[in-house]
Amino acid sequence: MPLRFAPLLGLIATTALAAQDTPTALPPPTPFQPKVEDAMLAPAPRAPRQVESWEEALALLRERSTDLQSAQAGIDRAEGRWRQALAALLPNVRASAGVGYDLLNPDTPVTPGTGTPLGGGQGSGNGRQPTAPLGTASVSLSQSVVDVGAWRGLSSAEAGQRGAEASVQDVRRRLTLGLSRALVAVVAAERAAELNRVGLRQALERAALAQRTLELGAGTQLDLARTRQDVAVARQALISGDEQLRRAREALGLALGFEHAVGVSPGFQLQGLVAQTQASCAPLQSVGERPDLLAARAQLESARDSRRQASAGYLPTVGVSSNLFALTTEPGPGRVSTWSISAVLSVPLWEGGLRQGLVRERAGVEQQAAAALERSRREVALEVARTRRGVEVAEALVKTAAEGRALAEQTDQLTRRSFEIGRANSLELVQSAANLRQAELALALREFEQVQARLDAFLTEARCDW
Repeated sequence: MPLRFAPLLGLIATTALAAQDTPTALPPPTPFQPKVEDAMLAPAPRAPRQVESWEEALALLRERSTDLQSAQAGIDRAEGRWRQALAALLPNVRASAGVGYDLLNPDTPVTPGTGTPLGGGQGSGNGRQPTAPLGTASVSLSQSVVDVGAWRGLSSAEAGQRGAEASVQDVRRRLTLGLSRALVAVVAAERAAELNRVGLRQALERAALAQRTLELGAGTQLDLARTRQDVAVARQALISGDEQLRRAREALGLALGFEHAVGVSPGFQLQGLVAQTQASCAPLQSVGERPDLLAARAQLESARDSRRQASAGYLPTVGVSSNLFALTTEPGPGRVSTWSISAVLSVPLWEGGLRQGLVRERAGVEQQAAAALERSRREVALEVARTRRGVEVAEALVKTAAEGRALAEQTDQLTRRSFEIGRANSLELVQSAANLRQAELALALREFEQVQARLDAFLTEARCDW
């Protein structure tokens, strides 16, 4: 072998010996994966009844809502009041019949009701005389010709009827808004309950990690106590969240007319709730067309006409009446004794101040109705401005909550990794876990608040005719 290859061969031999002396590189250790089991990690029990869709919830609301039934009964009352007011302007026909008998003088005909003896002149005609006992029949008709107060009363009743119809529409709008809020609250509570269980599982995993670190001699009892305290806090949050879920379901059940809790099925599409609500209600062209404002204006108009009706009581009235009277005769069966027609002029003179008191009372009712209308107008203007602004605020809060949740998740991952290699203490581990749970709950809450803000903004300026 030439001498020039000797150094190369020596280098190869040295490298081979060094390779034999160097140990084989070991794979990286597998991260510790704790296995936790806890009865509280089981999902929350389902409600005895589930709502599958918005249409189903709206149908239950329409069928079982006592508020809607009460409002519809108000329409019946208003229609009845209108019919009563109309009766004062229509003809009034009355028929009556009776039999009169004088116990002391059986042969003397007497008028039924009064007992007045009937003279022969009233019965004589073609040789017919009144019978004893005497049977009579009468028909009377009266018709108002000029009665300003009755016309004002009819106008007041018509305005009250319009107000009752507008009140029903407003009740439908408010029920729709309340139903949407109840559904969003249930879905949000179920999501919060789910996140609370995730938080408890993570807290249990951190406690198991601290226990393992203590067993290996790299941790302390203080680290274990802190992680176990975090588990206790997570349990409290879970218990509180489950109670909020039960109360939200009970509120939904009460809104739908049930005595028990009602839940929402897992397949319920909350994101499409705004579009479904828009299919049930229509937007208004102006805020002044909102049903509650229409009802308030109708109530003011009704109170004004009612006050005018009381004032019209000072005016005279003109009416026409006609009376027909018949009695039994011998030979029978009987004959028409009288048939009269008359015009009646009625002029009020003095009623002891009753009319004046009535006018003052109804003037006060009119002032109250005007004040209620102005208050409603101010509240509606403020509510509309607030709901419009609420959509923008909700969107901004969702954006910031998402950023906060991403940062909290990153911080928690880095803190846990640092704790595993001994560069972070248990206090930092627990704090990062608590911050992550709060950030996740805040993000979920903000997302649901955004959906609710959109619903509020639409239903505040909508008309529901379902």
